[in-house]
Amino acid sequence: MASKLLMLTIFVFDLIAFGLAIAAERRRSTANIKKDGEDEHSYCVYDSDIATGFGVGAFLFLMLSQIIVMVASRCFCCGKALRPGGSRACAVLLFIICWVAFFIAEVCLLAGSVRNAYHTKYRSSYLTSDKPLSCETLRKGVFAAGAAFVFFTSILSQFYYVTYAKARGGPMPYGGEAGVGMAAYK
Repeated sequence: MASKLLMLTIFVFDLIAFGLAIAAERRRSTANIKKDGEDEHSYCVYDSDIATGFGVGAFLFLMLSQIIVMVASRCFCCGKALRPGGSRACAVLLFIICWVAFFIAEVCLLAGSVRNAYHTKYRSSYLTSDKPLSCETLRKGVFAAGAAFVFFTSILSQFYYVTYAKARGGPMPYGGEAGVGMAAYK
């Protein structure tokens, strides 16, 4: 039987990661082009960089949640064998899909955090430049994609853990001793 306390802990960590990813999307850095006092040069001025911290926090909470699930299930490959049947097959499939969704979510969150923290330091002069100044910022939707995959990972990891616990529980077929017991005939 699946541990309700463990499932609640995983849900809370995933909910925090989802909330932080949404907050990071809403607080992405923006930039404005400013002119210096002499109106010869222009430069980029970026606002608050709090979205990077939110993205890193979401990254860490999701990673902690995944570590807890994998430790609780012994990463599916350690420990005693699971009962054959539909639960084991479903657990294998959910294990693989859960890791794929987790990897995509972590890549989105990490790449978004790194890109959001990057601020161009270019200056341009109106007298010598033909191109307008470009203040690069993070593209809209990167943290939102990370939040969506955090949500998918949360659902998949919960289902994975339940099906793993179902396949782990109960008697194993042919689980008895393979040899003939002779202890009673001394």
